[in-house]
Amino acid sequence: MRKLKIVADSGADLYVMDGVDYVSVPLTISAARDYVDTAALDKAAMVADLELYNGKSHTACPAPAAWLAACGEAEEVFCVTISRHLSGSYNAACVAAEQWRAEHPAGKIYVLDSLSVGPEMLMHVQRIAELAALDVAFEDICVEIEAYRDYCGVIFSLESLHNLANNGRVNPLAARLSGLIGIRVVGDGTGGVLNPTDKLRGEKKALQGIVRKMREMGYDGRRVQIDHVQNESGALALQTLLRQAWPEAEVSIAPCGGLCCFYAEKGGLIVGFETKEAQPA
Repeated sequence: MRKLKIVADSGADLYVMDGVDYVSVPLTISAARDYVDTAALDKAAMVADLELYNGKSHTACPAPAAWLAACGEAEEVFCVTISRHLSGSYNAACVAAEQWRAEHPAGKIYVLDSLSVGPEMLMHVQRIAELAALDVAFEDICVEIEAYRDYCGVIFSLESLHNLANNGRVNPLAARLSGLIGIRVVGDGTGGVLNPTDKLRGEKKALQGIVRKMREMGYDGRRVQIDHVQNESGALALQTLLRQAWPEAEVSIAPCGGLCCFYAEKGGLIVGFETKEAQPA
């Protein structure tokens, strides 16, 4: 039987995966204290702590040793990382992959820079699992997952950009504008970089803005993954809008993991989706 493992850093908002040999490698959020992004992290408490914290904060990627340990003794390993423009996780995974190859000369390992975060990254993991379940050859999965990455997108709606600005991920001016009462910032992750593009008043307009941007980016009713930070009502409202426009849309909703809670902050939504170019497994 094929001995295959999928490893992703915790930017994927996924800690366990039914029926798949899967390991999540945690990133760490550092503020007044360190928060290790595992399934055991109390994310609501972390979000509440960070709302009251005015000092410097940052994130730290998993060390190569953590990636190496997660890869274990599988014969085929797929590693998926958060965008290299947001973290050093990809570089750490590549260092680990080189060491793993030296220790497992008969094995195969591949590292995918998702050029994204959260739900889109999760979809890449799911795609690999789907292809493996169909017994697609290792080399063919590598080719197909790179094509799939190019046919997916991510959009976000945030009530606050404080942590992103504090972490050097967005312009401080954009962060100050997001602090205005009732203003939501909507943007995309094109090229693996967070790009705030619209400032909209109220969640209703922000959700409409997400649907509009998805359409512009080529969405036509395929798979969608909505991850939220203590905003299930907003996620459900977006799900309703998407199904009104595309009745056959496959829309899933889940809470953000620790890293995405840090980036998106309370009330935030991150939406991963397939475009019309994506082909079913």
